[in-house]
Amino acid sequence: MPTSSLRRAASILSLLPPASPAWGLLLLRVGAALMLLLVHGLPKVLDWNGELQRIEDPLGLGAHLTLALAVLAEVICPLLLILGIWARLACLPVLAVLLVSLALVHPQWSLEQGQFAWLLLVLYGGLAVTGPGPLVIRAALRPRPA
Repeated sequence: MPTSSLRRAASILSLLPPASPAWGLLLLRVGAALMLLLVHGLPKVLDWNGELQRIEDPLGLGAHLTLALAVLAEVICPLLLILGIWARLACLPVLAVLLVSLALVHPQWSLEQGQFAWLLLVLYGGLAVTGPGPLVIRAALRPRPA
């Protein structure tokens, strides 16, 4: 790459604010939660009866319990994650559903076919390790010292 291109790229990067892990974690947290909520969670809630007919039951728990657990992982947990409440714990049911989906429901999927599930697995796994960061609802509601 020519030196002028490197200088131009460096000048563009200098316009960005300084690196901030807190804002990065907020973006990852909210982005991962909204993707799961909008693509999988809300459709299940809005078409509960239809989902009861379609849902796979690889663990033999019955359609009602399987769907309820999926809704917990795909609606309740993403909402907790967005707020930053019990965020690390909220990642665990999501990870469990993703692993069951990849290992038991869709074991024939290639990496390409399962890329959304793998991407969510990486995002939620990372958030389970790092936690939500400091930009959480509790911090926003905490009284400020006078």
